[in-house]
Amino acid sequence: MRLLTFTTGTTATTDDRAYGGRLGVQEGDLVLDLAALADHTGADLPGDLPAFIRAGAAARETARLLLDADPVARPARAVHRLEDVTLLAPLRPGKIIGVGLNYVEHVEESSRSLDTDKELPSRPVLFGKPATAVTGPGAPIRHDGNLTAQLDWECELAVVIGRTAFRVSEADAYGHVFGYSIVNDISARDQRRSGQWFFSKGQDSYAPFGPVVVTADEIPDPMKLDLSLRVNGVTKQSSNTRHMLFPIARLIADISSGMTLEPGDVIATGSPSGVGAGRVPPEFLRPGDTVEATVEHIGTLTNPVVDAR
Repeated sequence: MRLLTFTTGTTATTDDRAYGGRLGVQEGDLVLDLAALADHTGADLPGDLPAFIRAGAAARETARLLLDADPVARPARAVHRLEDVTLLAPLRPGKIIGVGLNYVEHVEESSRSLDTDKELPSRPVLFGKPATAVTGPGAPIRHDGNLTAQLDWECELAVVIGRTAFRVSEADAYGHVFGYSIVNDISARDQRRSGQWFFSKGQDSYAPFGPVVVTADEIPDPMKLDLSLRVNGVTKQSSNTRHMLFPIARLIADISSGMTLEPGDVIATGSPSGVGAGRVPPEFLRPGDTVEATVEHIGTLTNPVVDAR
């Protein structure tokens, strides 16, 4: 299933970071309102994605039955054209765990441009992004010139946790995954250089997320996905998740060795090379730019950059 959170009409603005939208499923160019389908048939189904994830396999099975039913029987209020709805971030994660230096070529470019160690890390390098950094598809990335002159991009595969995980082995890791999405790990490089990690990674709008969460059963191998990023239509990043230094199962095992991963938490699995700071000469985002992050089988997450001053 391609799950999303949406609103209709004018109830959401382009910079909406609320998570009060409705739970939907994308089928081609249509969005099906799962709560409306459930209400029409008398089925019991959570109305938002965090609750849907927590409800586990029973909710997924109910949703599949609703989707497999005769389309002719669907009530009109449950069917929308994709172009007529506003997509929000799929959910507000309890926590976002970022992974730094998880592609070999990015380790090299970071050592040149960001003063990081040139040696490959021996275990995952982790950092956090607050939930308030999350913003949705089409919503603006805020460029505050008072806080940064080096706003950068990072296209990353996002892993959405489905079951509580603590001290999980690599062999059992995938059993705790609900699905996959896209995170653009926006970074203020000059804040990081001055020692302000949280301001570098955690400002409002620094975690564009979406446009959908694709359930794990529809991604045959998440370690073989093409990913790319464009700025104003020009490709800046192009790679494949097979080039991760630490694969998804290792990340889940390592993170859960010391902290509990809860349903709805998100792991941003790291960026390939091609970030702005590593280019010659360096390139950074400016108001008026448009950023498109794409991951195979998931889609494209598009966000404009706006002046936040």
